[in-house]
Amino acid sequence: MEVSKEVIKMNKSYTVLISLIVALGGFLLGFDSAVISGAIKGITVYFEMTDAMLGFAVGCVVFGAMAGNLLAGPLADKFGRKNVLIVVAALFAVSATWSAFATNYTEFIIARIIGGIGIGGAILIAPIYIAEIAPAKLRGSLVSFNQLNIVIGISVAYFSNYFLINMEGDSWRWMLGVEAVPALIYFAALFIVPRSPRWLIQRLNETELARKVLQRIGGEEYASTTVLAIQNGIDKKESKGKLGDIFQSKYTVIMVIALGIAFFQQITGINAVFYYAPTIFEQAGGSTDSSFLQAIVVGLTNLIFTLVAIWLIDRLGRKPLLLIGSSFMTIALLMAAFAFNEATYDFNEVSLAKVESVEMRTALSGFEGQSFESQNALFKTIGAELDTAQFLDFKRNQISNFIQINATLVLIAILLYVASFAISLGPVMWALISEIFPTKIKGIAISVVGFFNSLVSFSVTQIFPWELSNLGPTLTFGIYALFSFLAILFVQKFVIETKGKSLEEVEEMLVRK
Repeated sequence: MEVSKEVIKMNKSYTVLISLIVALGGFLLGFDSAVISGAIKGITVYFEMTDAMLGFAVGCVVFGAMAGNLLAGPLADKFGRKNVLIVVAALFAVSATWSAFATNYTEFIIARIIGGIGIGGAILIAPIYIAEIAPAKLRGSLVSFNQLNIVIGISVAYFSNYFLINMEGDSWRWMLGVEAVPALIYFAALFIVPRSPRWLIQRLNETELARKVLQRIGGEEYASTTVLAIQNGIDKKESKGKLGDIFQSKYTVIMVIALGIAFFQQITGINAVFYYAPTIFEQAGGSTDSSFLQAIVVGLTNLIFTLVAIWLIDRLGRKPLLLIGSSFMTIALLMAAFAFNEATYDFNEVSLAKVESVEMRTALSGFEGQSFESQNALFKTIGAELDTAQFLDFKRNQISNFIQINATLVLIAILLYVASFAISLGPVMWALISEIFPTKIKGIAISVVGFFNSLVSFSVTQIFPWELSNLGPTLTFGIYALFSFLAILFVQKFVIETKGKSLEEVEEMLVRK
C-alpha cells in the first residue's frame, strides 16, 4: 500500500512540474502586460505621444493578442500545443529586446504587437495543454497555475519597475528589455515537456505515445482508462472542426457561457487598473515613488488571492467563486467612484509650489485661491485658460498636486477590486473555457473566444486615458461597477458548474443532442 501511495505522489509531482513549466507562459504574459505601467511616462516623453498615441502604445499589445488568439488554436491543432508554445517563447524574447532598443514610435508599436501575438498564444494554449494532461480532480487547480503565473509576472513587473525607475538614461528601456531573460528560460524549458496525449491520439493517432505520457501522470490503470475515454470522446467520422461549426445550435449554450465570461472579464476594467496602476494612484495625489510602491501592493494582492482561488476552485467550485468575486468587485468599484466623487481640487500657495515647471506654475498662478468640486468643473475652467500643450501637461502630470482626496479609500477599493477579480473572473474564466468546449471544436472555438476577450480588453485600455481626462475617474469607475453588477446576473443565469467532472462529462452536459 505504501508503494502505491508513493507512486501516486511521484506521478502527481510530475504532472505539477509539467504544468508549472507550461504555465511560465502565463508569467511572461503577466510581466509583459504590467511592465508598460512603469514605462508610460518615459515613452510618452521620448516618443512625444498624444493621449490617443499613448492609449494605442499601451493597448496595441492586446491588438497583437487578437491575432495570436486567431492563429494559436488552429496552429496548436495542426502542429501541437508544445510547438506553438515554443514559438510563443521566442516571440516574447524578440518583443522585449526590440521594444527596449526602439528609436521611433512605429518600431515600438511593431515590437509591442509581436509581444501581443505571444500573449494571444500563451493565454490560450497553456490552459488547453494543462487541461488535457491533468486528472479531473486536479484540473481546476493545475489550469489555475497559468493564472497564478500571470499574477506572479504582474507582481515581478511592478517590483522590477520600482527598482529600475532611477536607472541612468532611459529607465523605460531597462524595464521593457529585462523580459528577454525569462522568455529565453521558458524557450529552453519547453523542450522537456511531452506532447499532449489527447492531441497525439486525435491528430496523429499515436495511442502508444499518448499512453506513455499518461502512465507517467497516473500509472497504467489511469493511462488505459484515459485512452479509452479519449477514444470514445472522439468521433473519428467527423471532420475537423471549422469556424462555422461553433455557430451550430447544439453549441449555443457553450458559446453563450464562453463569450459572456470573456466579455465580463475585461469590460469590468481589470487591464485598465493593471496597465495604469501608478497613473491611477498619482491621480489620487500620490508621488511617483509612492505610486510605484502602491502598484507593488496591488501585484502582491493579486498574487495572494490567486493562490486562494487555486485552493478553492476544486473545493468550492467555479460558479460560487464567480458570484462572490463579481459581487465584491462591484462594491470595490463603487467605493473608488465615491472616493473620487468626493475629491476637491484646491489651488493655493502650497499646491502651486509643488509644480516644478516655472512656466506651468506661472500659467496656473491666476487660479490661486480657487477650489473646484469636481474634475469636470476643473477641466472646463482650466482648459479655457491654458493652451493645448499646457492643458495636456496639466491633465497628465500636474493634477495630482491639487487634488484633496481620501487616498486610503482609493487604495482599499483598488486592492479589494483586484483581490475579488483574482478569486473569480481571472482564473475561473480560463479554467471554464478550457473545460467546456468539445475536442472537435476546441482549438477554433477558444481562438474565437480569446480574440473576443482581447478585443474587449483592447477597447478598455485604448479609451482609458481618454476616460480619465474627459469623463473623470468617478464616472469611469462607475461604468466598470455597472458591468460588474451585470456580470453577477449573467453568471447566476447561464454558467454551469464543472467541478470534479471529466471533459467528456462536461461535453455530455452542454452539447445539445
